[in-house]
Amino acid sequence: MKAMPDFKKFSEKIGVEFRDMNLLKQACTHRSFLNENKGAGLEHNERLEFLGDAVLELVITSYLYRKYPGKHEGELTSYRSALVNTHSLARVATAIGINDYLLMSKGESKDTGRARSIIMADSIEAIIGAIYIDNGYDAAANFISQNLLEVIDIDEIVEKKLWLDAKSRFQERAQDETGQTPSYKTMKETGPDHNKIFTLGVFIGDVQVAVGTGLSKQEAEQKAAEKALEIKGW
Repeated sequence: MKAMPDFKKFSEKIGVEFRDMNLLKQACTHRSFLNENKGAGLEHNERLEFLGDAVLELVITSYLYRKYPGKHEGELTSYRSALVNTHSLARVATAIGINDYLLMSKGESKDTGRARSIIMADSIEAIIGAIYIDNGYDAAANFISQNLLEVIDIDEIVEKKLWLDAKSRFQERAQDETGQTPSYKTMKETGPDHNKIFTLGVFIGDVQVAVGTGLSKQEAEQKAAEKALEIKGW
């Protein structure tokens, strides 16, 4: 088993004093680590993640409720989703240097793609759960405020409608700018049935604007729309 990270140092880095340091250690322990280190005497972080997810949702919901008194439930729900999605939480995880403290299997440690982002995001929720148990709601809310609300510009998200997914944003702008609704066409499919890669093009009228690839047609459409927004400067 590799040397255990210094969780006291991590605690100091994130500005939270833990009475029970094992909670922070558990928050950083992925299930895969225990599969390779059965005698480590640790628990994985999934229960803490479950709790932290609920605390995070309450803190963000309360914040948005107070910040936007004129917005209806549907809009607030969309704003919340934009704040607490995998990308945002992984960004927080990167900022606090969580990679140096995550306990994962050797295989998971080598992954630097979306799977790693999900692990990092889940660990942030687990840390929130650990803070809540050890220090209470106010400490957890303070951690969320300092590391999420003060880092991600919610006003920009609202103003630029970034809470909409890329496909929805591109459709809205295309209709505003051209009066046309974008269409998507499958350009090619590669790989075996159980692991296909799809390439789709997004068109305005007969003009191809961009191409995206993904493990599903939906993912490829989103990637194409993201590129189209960039190309059009929208």
